[in-house]
Amino acid sequence: MDAATRRRAADALLAAYETGKPIDPLEDSYEIQVMQITRRLEAGASVKGHKVGLTSAAMQRQLGVNQPDFGHLLDDMFYLENSTIGADTFLQPRIEPEVAFVLKRPLRGPGVTVAEVAAAVDFVLPSLELIDSRIRDWKIGFLDTVADNASSGGVVLGSTPVAVSDVDLRRSGCILYRNGEIVGTGAGGAVLGSPITSLAWLANTLGTRGVTLEAGHVVLPGSITASVPVSPGDTFSAGFAGIGSVTVRFASEAPGGN
Repeated sequence: MDAATRRRAADALLAAYETGKPIDPLEDSYEIQVMQITRRLEAGASVKGHKVGLTSAAMQRQLGVNQPDFGHLLDDMFYLENSTIGADTFLQPRIEPEVAFVLKRPLRGPGVTVAEVAAAVDFVLPSLELIDSRIRDWKIGFLDTVADNASSGGVVLGSTPVAVSDVDLRRSGCILYRNGEIVGTGAGGAVLGSPITSLAWLANTLGTRGVTLEAGHVVLPGSITASVPVSPGDTFSAGFAGIGSVTVRFASEAPGGN
């Protein structure tokens, strides 16, 4: 794919945010993601963190891929817990429970160790990631989700900060509820063996591209369960052993709907 074609693909993905109409699958990856993010930053957005996707066997099986990817978290992607999100905010939303890291010092690879990663984390929070795809019907491959900013949509952070030393992230279990019914279970070990390992992978992968994970930024290391589709009117909550819980609601209809 030449530069002009990549620019057209980035334009099409950006347009999908505005029109609410997904596009056909793509043929390139991180270059298109960076083009989109650059355009959004030029329009006034700011980077507040990063996410790692496709880290669990469940998610890799669900989307037919065999390696992680990463994306950017921008300031307009964050929602308060217990808030109600408009039904028309996303195109094809799905939800994932994750342990969110907040950094107290910068991390930059390559060569970052798990010990250095643990020392750089300020605290963890319970979170729900809203993934979304600008690709029609979620018919995506690895290149599609990478180009589409790792299918990023939104982030809901809980409000119970916990020190990394106070919880075994590998063994911390999670239960995901939709409208009071269990729709997913898992433990932190599903995320590349440990969410800490995922954070190290991200720091080292971004470091080869000259990118630093900044102090104060949020990092989502990957979902503990398979993603669950969201419908208007749904309420989701996730409880994490030793960390806490987080809840988000979706409006029953779009503004102006009947």
